[in-house]
Amino acid sequence: MDHHIDPLLCIIPPHMLKNIAEKGTDAQKRAALAALSASARIREQRTAFIKAMVVKVPAAISGKHRAVYSANNLTSLPGVLMRDEGAPPSADVAVNEAYDGSGAMYDLYMDVYQRNSLDGNGLRLNSTVHYDKNYDNAFWNGEQMVYGDGDGQFFNRFTISIDVIGHELTHGVTQYTSNLDYRNQPGALNESFSDIFGSLVKQRTKGQTADQADWLIGAELLTMNVRGVALRSMKAPGTAYNDPVLGKDPQPAHMKDYVTTLEDNGGVHINSGIPNHAFYVMAVEMGGFAWEKAGRIWYVAARDDFNNTTNFQSAANLTYKVAGELYGVGSIEQMAVAKGWSEVGITVGVQPQPQPQPDGCLAAPVAFIRSLFSGKS
Repeated sequence: MDHHIDPLLCIIPPHMLKNIAEKGTDAQKRAALAALSASARIREQRTAFIKAMVVKVPAAISGKHRAVYSANNLTSLPGVLMRDEGAPPSADVAVNEAYDGSGAMYDLYMDVYQRNSLDGNGLRLNSTVHYDKNYDNAFWNGEQMVYGDGDGQFFNRFTISIDVIGHELTHGVTQYTSNLDYRNQPGALNESFSDIFGSLVKQRTKGQTADQADWLIGAELLTMNVRGVALRSMKAPGTAYNDPVLGKDPQPAHMKDYVTTLEDNGGVHINSGIPNHAFYVMAVEMGGFAWEKAGRIWYVAARDDFNNTTNFQSAANLTYKVAGELYGVGSIEQMAVAKGWSEVGITVGVQPQPQPQPDGCLAAPVAFIRSLFSGKS
């Protein structure tokens, strides 16, 4: 197996689905296993698209262009067109949520950062809702957004949270900019960058300042059956949920608790709590609307300075540098960036050290799925 094949960029981390597959009812186990095993198929599709992308240069498109399709609980993409740009609202709430959410994300990137869609070239924002039956995830497949309806037991429909929409679409921005490797610290930065801008689009939609925001990711996604408030908390990583079936939120908020693992591509959904919390501290320290200054610093750093191997220390140094370039050396904004990283145990200006690259990041989940199908765990 190629351990470096492009993984699927999903909002629900594999450790959550694995817990359901181990501890849920028979029906819940089937839904979780279906979501886990679907990843390999979709990952192959995404890898093929990424490889083709290097020779595919679309003509620039002016303005927002959204299209929302329905898979009608099948898995063929994109499905049946339900709403195109400028069309009136649909009777289907998921269609309208996908349409409005992708529009809000387009507006954030265009109005605040002058970026013309995900690729900077007016990429059409295609979304498919009602993917598969009771599908417990949402993902960016390299070309478009896809949303499941959820199982109704743990997860609601995946279009219900605008930060989930923003998170997944931002994977598209990363794809066209730094293209951070999806493993270990670069992968955790990839996930964190998506959480940051998912939270920012929610805050901008609600008109919230940094101190007014809840800094939760996917708060609307969890049903009343779950003991928890969201998928992740940027304000307090590790506290988002503690559920008998889903397990306990494993995210650390400090480098002293960094999780070294082969699962989840080296813990990309786990260790993202560290840069998430750093950004939260920065944004609150700067005050006002987080998308204006803190968001701009991270966007410019990721667009111009991050590369596929950028790790936490490099991200700290680069965001600190960009803050000085944008707002002045020694400015409140630059000091806020330094404080944010310091709060999670990272000192700006330190020379980055090479990160270990453990093998088997993708092999372990596959083995786990096979063991469940064989009745062994």
